[in-house]
Amino acid sequence: MIYFDNSATTKIDPEVLSTYTKVATDIWGNPSSLHKLGDRAHQMLEASRKQVASLLGVKPHEVFFTSGGTESNNTAIKGTAFEKREFGKHIITSSVEHASVANAFNSLEKLGFRVTRLPVDKQGRVNVNDLRQAIDSDTTLVSVMGVNNEIGAIQPIDEISDLLENYPTIHFHVDNVQALGKDIWERVFTPRVDLTSLSAHKFHAPRGIGVLYKKEGKMLMPLNDGGGQEKGLRSGTENLAAIAAMAKAMRLVLTDESQKAAKEQAIKDKILSYLQTKPGIDIFSPSNPDFAPHVLCFALEGIRGETLVHTLESRDIFTSTTSACASKTADEASTLVAMHVDDKIATSAIRLSFDESNTMQEADKFIAEFDDIYQHFAKINHLGE
Repeated sequence: MIYFDNSATTKIDPEVLSTYTKVATDIWGNPSSLHKLGDRAHQMLEASRKQVASLLGVKPHEVFFTSGGTESNNTAIKGTAFEKREFGKHIITSSVEHASVANAFNSLEKLGFRVTRLPVDKQGRVNVNDLRQAIDSDTTLVSVMGVNNEIGAIQPIDEISDLLENYPTIHFHVDNVQALGKDIWERVFTPRVDLTSLSAHKFHAPRGIGVLYKKEGKMLMPLNDGGGQEKGLRSGTENLAAIAAMAKAMRLVLTDESQKAAKEQAIKDKILSYLQTKPGIDIFSPSNPDFAPHVLCFALEGIRGETLVHTLESRDIFTSTTSACASKTADEASTLVAMHVDDKIATSAIRLSFDESNTMQEADKFIAEFDDIYQHFAKINHLGE
């Protein structure tokens, strides 16, 4: 089996699973309980928080545990909008965000907030000048993702950060679910970023756990009311075993990060070099510094993306259409549509996504299998004639 769908989810690391099992078995008290079992759980919770904070280079009280990227994004976006609505109701995002961001903005728009969605260029990146022109006295939030989940484009977070230095009261949120462990962290998590979201299952930890970084002093309205856990921002008994496992996974994924990212880039480059020789293939994830090393999106003209995904699956190669979260809805290929890619080509796109467990031998096997598939479809569609 070849698994090239790591942007959708990753396999749990055995060491991480061991940590999860040990904590779930041995430290099963409620961290809010006053007895010694609760105190032991609380100590583990705070030790995990300190480890995550240290790995991210932030303060422990700036780290909040959530159920994953979707909750972190919604808390950051809606929490900002509701908290700051008396100061303004204009919020800004890009036209290529993950559904958990895009739909949060859609919901706020229905509640009377004014939304600006920034366009993108042919590489799927926003222009900071468009943001400059969009900001007005009513603006309270800017939310732009670090790495696009469909094509791997790295947004100009550093340039946006420079601009927003002039607007200290605007909350700046970055969805960094696709960015951790790819040797680009300093580009997508600058000192100006106020809020950032992470999802543990993207880096070999369990599903259902994530992080919201909230800069010290920045206020959010809680979306969940309850027992006041996570300093009142996210009530609900903490998923301690998953939190400890996530902290372990984060340490592992950031160990030898540059070497791992270079390996992913080498796999991408090898497949990319092959694809570039084939007529009728459109590539949306070039090999340049503005694209992450682990995502390769391309289209085989005339063949719908889901057809190609299932054809590859029949050969034990697992990929996805442009976004696993949208692949079963009408929202698929939204990034390509925003890039003004022709609909027929956009709906033919598939995404390969790699991690450090993938190998060059798998790249060779993919090329061999795909070439056979390509030759079959090329005859049907008269590609290269």
